[in-house]
Amino acid sequence: MGRLERLAIGAQEIRAAGRLLGTLPKVLPNAKWSTARLLDERVRRAPEDAALLYLERRYTWRELDAEVDRWAHALRAAEIGRGDGVPLLMDNRPEFLFAMTALSRIGAVAALINTGIAGPALAHAIRVSGPKRMIVGTEHAAKVRALFEGQTDFDSLGQQDILEQRDAEFPDSANFASMDALLEVQPNGRPSGLPDPLASECGSYIYTSGTTGMPKAAIITNSRFIMAGATFAKLMTDMKPSDVLYMTLPLYHSTGMFAGWSCVLQSGACMALQRKFSASRCWDDIERYEATIFVYIGELCRYLLHQEERPSETRHRLRLAMGNGLRPDIWEEFQNRFGIPSIREFYGATEGNSVLVNVTGERGKIGRLRAGLAILDCDAETGEVIRNAEGRCECVEEGEKGLLVARINAALRFDGYVDREASEKKILHGVFNEGDTFFNTGDLVGLGENGWISFADRVGDTFRWKGENVSTNEVAEILNRAPGVLESNVYGVRVPGADGRAGMASLNCDDTFSIDGFATFVVEELPGFQRPYFVRLQRDMRITGTFKHQKFDYRREAFDLSQVDDPLYLLDDGKYVQLDRTLYEALMSGEKVLR
Repeated sequence: MGRLERLAIGAQEIRAAGRLLGTLPKVLPNAKWSTARLLDERVRRAPEDAALLYLERRYTWRELDAEVDRWAHALRAAEIGRGDGVPLLMDNRPEFLFAMTALSRIGAVAALINTGIAGPALAHAIRVSGPKRMIVGTEHAAKVRALFEGQTDFDSLGQQDILEQRDAEFPDSANFASMDALLEVQPNGRPSGLPDPLASECGSYIYTSGTTGMPKAAIITNSRFIMAGATFAKLMTDMKPSDVLYMTLPLYHSTGMFAGWSCVLQSGACMALQRKFSASRCWDDIERYEATIFVYIGELCRYLLHQEERPSETRHRLRLAMGNGLRPDIWEEFQNRFGIPSIREFYGATEGNSVLVNVTGERGKIGRLRAGLAILDCDAETGEVIRNAEGRCECVEEGEKGLLVARINAALRFDGYVDREASEKKILHGVFNEGDTFFNTGDLVGLGENGWISFADRVGDTFRWKGENVSTNEVAEILNRAPGVLESNVYGVRVPGADGRAGMASLNCDDTFSIDGFATFVVEELPGFQRPYFVRLQRDMRITGTFKHQKFDYRREAFDLSQVDDPLYLLDDGKYVQLDRTLYEALMSGEKVLR
């Protein structure tokens, strides 16, 4: 990269950062700003502009505000007040936003529950919110009913405290108290005597995925909600009221809430909301809604590439796509095939205190190293930082990978989780000096030229084999190029008598896939220590609600024939052979050794 190009990128980044300055007064600790007040500002500025599109329904800012007022009346009638925790379990639909924003309007705390969880995980997520009441959509009411039938005890929350909101697509009721009946008898207009929540107060809880344990409730203050949305609206996109943002990600997730609802509240843009992502309908919807900005995450972009070509995929009005997790191996193909003028990547954790943004479209990068961030030398497999003789950490050099951390101070607060013990586990002490503290992202990143950063792996996903560190993301990107492979998920598994973990790949393939051809590709393209010894063929890959590969259960099931019904193969002397009971028992006894 030449000097002039570096200067141009720097100037673009400075202009983008400058757009954030107007947000700073709203996030001061004593500022009286919240989700509900952002809505007030939108109604004051452009009441008749389109705010929300859902199916065939169009809401102006005035209409949306009126719905929020009606919900605020109803919630007060249900004796919900300032500081009360209220779990919200509902699919993407307008009522989710009405409920969440009405809770903000009365000063309560909305606990945004992952719609993909049930049983003990759901019970835990409800319980840690300290619930006064709970709002559940009919589409998820049955699994809440099952908790009570299973004698789950929520202390302060009983069956009579569940408010069920109907859904036309899921008419069956679990017969909790009717939220709809409560709404029907409420007056019009703004409730009187509303509080003025401070920016420093908690406005909601957003939960971690819980793939390696119970979900943790991250504390989202009003200032965090506002600053996160401003980062997307002003820093990343320079969003205007004329923009239409297409949102298909779940609103219970930080990307859906920050890059969606907070983003449009602060820009005046319109949000086109979909209940769930559909790879086959996505481009038709984007064309129909005349969307100008598209938000993606995880493997969503790869799923779109697997679809057959359709006219709508290039007839759209998109000016940019922004998101997290677009892998370098498909970045250029995705941008070129769908004719997207600009792609903006970001990186950030729901509970984290800092964010990285790539506002210049540098392929495969999540942002540039800046003040307050550091990449520490660490054990790539465990994520444990390596300390020198003085007990301090050291940063990696250009071209190396390390653990990304962010300094904690008055400007970069770490609010953590409701569980304070879990919060403390995310903090590193005495990193460079006595008394300093840093937020541990738990992610490994690579440091490139001119401070550019690329995502490498989650800590725990990288594993060690034959004395070498194996990056699961790096191997997966190579395997995705193999003939017939649509998608790969790579992880390490334990093998009796072997030092470290052997590579295993779960593959989703098309009809052209050949296991013999795959073996040839693996041997030719990967060094010995990176080759997957085990292969699992699947029709559908397990993913989280935000399109990230699920690895925890895959590692647990490994190549155990009693747990895996899918076809399994073992790499033996350059060929993949079917893993049967005889071969499995030879591996487990140590009679068969991996070479």
